[in-house]
Amino acid sequence: VRLVESGGGLVQSGGFLRLSCAASGSIFSIDAMGWYRQTPGKQRELVATITSGGGSTNYADSVKGRFTISRDNAKNTMYLQMNSLKPEDTAVYYCNAVGSPHRDEPTYNYWGQGTQVTVSS
Repeated sequence: VRLVESGGGLVQSGGFLRLSCAASGSIFSIDAMGWYRQTPGKQRELVATITSGGGSTNYADSVKGRFTISRDNAKNTMYLQMNSLKPEDTAVYYCNAVGSPHRDEPTYNYWGQGTQVTVSS
């Protein structure tokens, strides 16, 4: 399973961005997915997660009410709509997925390469 993020960039404070994470390759199943972010010198932190069917989501307190996670299983794609962006949202955002490449294999934890989000004040 290969994850590729897109949609990052430079935006002014108060602006918005929409990140996408497309899964490709050998995919038997993709279960929970999530977005994480990391700034230099800090540990990677959870931003939001979503269950396999999309029925349950979870957000970090710092993004609640501003970010919305969603997924389109028909397209094997997950999204993160980020509104009211703040300078402290500046980070590299990573896509994460738990899935299996084949029916006879266990599930693995997959990561994308990351996409930079920069919010200017």
